Amino acid sequence: MGLVSPSLLSADFGNLQRDIEMLNASVCDYLHVDVMDGMFVPNISFGQPVIKHIKKYAQKPLDVHLMIMDPGRYIDDFKRAGADLLTVHYEACTHLDRTLHAIKDAGMRCGAVLNPHTPVMLLEDTVQLCDVVLLMSVNPGFGGQSFIENTYNKVRQLRELRDRKNPRCLIEVDGGVNTSNAPLLYAAGADMLVAGNAVFKSDNPQATIKALKQNE
Repeated sequence: MGLVSPSLLSADFGNLQRDIEMLNASVCDYLHVDVMDGMFVPNISFGQPVIKHIKKYAQKPLDVHLMIMDPGRYIDDFKRAGADLLTVHYEACTHLDRTLHAIKDAGMRCGAVLNPHTPVMLLEDTVQLCDVVLLMSVNPGFGGQSFIENTYNKVRQLRELRDRKNPRCLIEVDGGVNTSNAPLLYAAGADMLVAGNAVFKSDNPQATIKALKQNE
């Protein structure tokens, strides 16, 4: 069984508590929270005050994905807000090694994120610090985009690097994930899938989450 982290970016913000409680009752493993600053990505989403409210109702750990410039400035803030796993973009960190260590020192699990154009090989010297590496399978900033097919190749490349350097590190994929491509992603080496529209626009979100967890 794979791990599934539904993205709250696709939830109904007017009924966020309701959607969180639906996810609590599902077989999902995390709640994925996308934080966007309007600079690193063109969109703006929610920040620490909203995450504190999400944490109040969530019974699953929070997988917080920072799509912001200089994320090292806010590590303690997101810890206080309730993040359990904090992932930061390679492209946004001048000192990725330092930032990953700081996340661990704050008491969270840590991860690095790669945009679609960023080669996996650039994590050669930092993957050993990561609990998770998140591969973006769309260009970050907006939900509902189409899956980039080259992601399968990147997952296979990352699996080789992970197996060689840090076998306990999870491979996570985010963007355009659905029940059709999920088995192919697991076959390529993914461990954990983020899904937004595939879950929240489904007629039966809990059944869709269950289907996304199947790795065959």
